[in-house]
Amino acid sequence: MERDECYPAWGSGRGGAVSVRRLSLIAGLVGLLAAAALFSLTLGRFPVPAKSVADILLSQVWAGEIRWTRYEELAVLNVRGPRVLAAMLVGAALAVAGASYQSLFRNPLAAPDILGVTAGSGFGASLALLLGLGPLAVQAFAFASGLLAVGLCFALGTLIRQQSMVMLVLSGIIVAACFNALLSILKIVADPVDVLPVITFWLLGGLNRVTPGAIPPAFGLILASLAVMAVLRWQVTVLASGAEEARAMGVRIGLVQFALVLAATLMTAAAVGLAGTVGWVGLIVPHMARLVAGGGFDRTLPVAALLGALFLLVVDDICRSADAMEVPLSIVTALVGAPLFALLLYREREDIA
Repeated sequence: MERDECYPAWGSGRGGAVSVRRLSLIAGLVGLLAAAALFSLTLGRFPVPAKSVADILLSQVWAGEIRWTRYEELAVLNVRGPRVLAAMLVGAALAVAGASYQSLFRNPLAAPDILGVTAGSGFGASLALLLGLGPLAVQAFAFASGLLAVGLCFALGTLIRQQSMVMLVLSGIIVAACFNALLSILKIVADPVDVLPVITFWLLGGLNRVTPGAIPPAFGLILASLAVMAVLRWQVTVLASGAEEARAMGVRIGLVQFALVLAATLMTAAAVGLAGTVGWVGLIVPHMARLVAGGGFDRTLPVAALLGALFLLVVDDICRSADAMEVPLSIVTALVGAPLFALLLYREREDIA
């Protein structure tokens, strides 16, 4: 997998000045995301007019005449606000992590769970739920267990004395299988009336449990990981062209690979700890980003983050508006993502043939 001929290099060189088209694309996506976030804050069983939402948000910056009710303010700031922020954070994190893995492994089917981080996080969160711990503890357990899973992947490669990307992926399959088996044991011993349904719904993904206090830790980890990826964006673009070209241009391949895997892992673990297991976002959004922005990782990175945030925000709106009972995120992402991915594969069939 050092050089997969079935997956051509995306972009080349170190790039030049940011084009007007790219800036226009990013600005357009930012505006669309802001509009979608404002609309999302109006949705719910207790509708809030868009003007009231805007007034409430502006009141956090400077004082003005109050033209809204206390219930509207609580709904926007304490309930929907954290949920909208979490949807954008999780969507951006999973999309960028997916783009990173696809560039690193030169494989269009690589996703954020390729190294077992999703399986590990799912086990950690389920263990916290089985122990009856609170939301922040569930997030912490999920994050720590996800990091443990990836650490075991690297340890297994070291034990076998083989640190290639192929061995890392194979180690991820082994570790994920082990954590899935442990998760099955937790489901067996969990109380089928009180605990098992909670674990099941958490594993399906959802943002209904997000609290304001859960946002800052996840935001800090995702932002720090994104900063690492931004620093390495040119090296990753060159590395996608092949190891020989990267060495010729002075790229420290081992260091870049390790830093990128670590950053993507931190992102994924933080996202899973916040929202549970959410599939398809890290698989299809990078394809969409490359389709509109071009192939290089430096071009894909900001567009993938914005598209991922927008995609999951829209999906979450559907989940909490489609029925009286909230639909888990993974169900809707699969229903939307599967046909969309088929369409993307059809458009790119010549590139991956």
